[in-house]
Amino acid sequence: MSFDEAIKIAQKSGVDLVEISPNANPAVAKIIDWGKYQYQKMKEQQKNKRKAKSTELKQMRFGLKIGNGDLEIKIKKIKKFLSEGNKVKIQIVFKGREMAHKEIGFDMANKIITLLDEEAIIEQKPQMAGRNLSLVIRSK
Repeated sequence: MSFDEAIKIAQKSGVDLVEISPNANPAVAKIIDWGKYQYQKMKEQQKNKRKAKSTELKQMRFGLKIGNGDLEIKIKKIKKFLSEGNKVKIQIVFKGREMAHKEIGFDMANKIITLLDEEAIIEQKPQMAGRNLSLVIRSK
């Protein structure tokens, strides 16, 4: 069908002629109601947006003088967050003169990373921000 015939048919029926593949020989076009097509696409995107699960950024704070039992409980909680599909921001808080021993905080961060090695991937490497050492992890 020629281009002129297709335009006439589209105008006669009150719809639009949409070029699908301009590089094909001959070019491929489709006769559709463009407004209705756009509306359906918008509704489909809204439906997909509702279905998509938004990931939250959960936060877990650690002190430098945390005991092993407390550390294990917090690690379990982090694993639960990761299994739900959330990202976790781990903050190691320095108080008072602890700022003089930042290496202890980095050691603790490495210890936490090794404990979560099977379940998590580091998304943001440990970095200092004021009195906090923070890193972000997500599930594998």
